[in-house]
Amino acid sequence: MATKILVVDDSWSVRQLVSLTLKSAGYDVMEAMDGADALTKLTGQEIHLIICDVNMPNMDGISFVKEVKKSDNYKFTPFIMLTTESQERKKQEGQAAGAKAWVVKPFRPDQLLSAVSKLIML
Repeated sequence: MATKILVVDDSWSVRQLVSLTLKSAGYDVMEAMDGADALTKLTGQEIHLIICDVNMPNMDGISFVKEVKKSDNYKFTPFIMLTTESQERKKQEGQAAGAKAWVVKPFRPDQLLSAVSKLIML
């Protein structure tokens, strides 16, 4: 069974870049366009990791992390925040919500894959 990663970002081009990077490394990828959309896709299936933007319409990334962590199915699922936000206050807010890693856009594919491999094993 392939390792499944959910990518949540309101930018289609970022979702495509992240998905391509992950798929080329052998991961199975699901996509969502914001936190609200992502919640509708979390239907109990196993998700090994979630990569999420912070600034999105409908439901931002920090609110999404908090909501997911309430679920028995996903409360231990690790999160990587992939965002343009680099302020320490925002990082601390993400960490308090449950994010395990913070990657700033623009990112290098090897940088993202390194963060992914630290949180899950293929």
